[in-house]
Amino acid sequence: MSHTAFATTTRGLNRDLPPMRLYEKAKKLGIWNPSEIDLTRDKQDWAGFSDEEKDLCLLLLSMFVAGEEAVTLDLLPLIQAIAEEGRIEEEMYLTTFLFEEAKHTDFFRRFMDEVVFLPSPRGRGEGGEGLTRYHGDNYRQLFYHALPEALNALRSDPSPASQIRASVTYNMIVEGVLAETGYQAFFTMLERNDLLPGLRKGISLLKQDESRHIAYGVYLLSRLMAEHPDEWDSLQMQMNTLLPFAIGVIGDAFARYEVVPFGLKEEDFVNYAMGQFSKRFERLEKARGASLDDVNRAAKESDEA
Repeated sequence: MSHTAFATTTRGLNRDLPPMRLYEKAKKLGIWNPSEIDLTRDKQDWAGFSDEEKDLCLLLLSMFVAGEEAVTLDLLPLIQAIAEEGRIEEEMYLTTFLFEEAKHTDFFRRFMDEVVFLPSPRGRGEGGEGLTRYHGDNYRQLFYHALPEALNALRSDPSPASQIRASVTYNMIVEGVLAETGYQAFFTMLERNDLLPGLRKGISLLKQDESRHIAYGVYLLSRLMAEHPDEWDSLQMQMNTLLPFAIGVIGDAFARYEVVPFGLKEEDFVNYAMGQFSKRFERLEKARGASLDDVNRAAKESDEA
């Protein structure tokens, strides 16, 4: 498709739009290098973990690293759909998504190679085979099926309904419910015991990146609700269809242990996940049929933007 004009030589860039404010944050805060995080203490701490403590960490790590890889593989159609609509400010911010998701994949895999498995003399990590054993049916439903299907559907159908399905799956469920609950689990078990400082450092930086992604997802879905209020049922159906799988992932993790390592309690994390889901669902409900000015104002006032 040929171009007929360019925003930068006609109307210019609207730097007041929420995606442009997020882009400014990404340029400032998103440039961190997983290879520079010191893992020396982590190797010492890991050696002192019990088998069940290691198992729980491996479960979380296996879900995170595969999830980050999945998003890295599947994200391009969303960027393309936004680009084809000529939304240059949104596309500019979305260019940081792919870099950051790849960086997160890099971080978790480096931690596993250098701390969990330790390099072999041949220079390759040992012991990583079989980590998919931690991926139960609920996890597979989300990351092996729902995520790639929703995002790749945008290649042939970039309609508002398809964008809603893709963003709900990626931003609201995968990032906004599961990833945030996973961060909470890591910090709860490691911060209180001052363990694995390198992993904690990486996750704190990663969480900062993901908070911007979720803020954009809330903005995108709010904009779509303002522009297409008749698509509310599509949003609601996707949220309610996928939420049980996300809660199921949490339940599957706790069901592995008679006594959960680090003193974690399932209800704490189910409640946390539901709280994250509910606060964003309520905000999207308010955007239904609102004006774009109201959507932009809400994004500006939100602590997520």
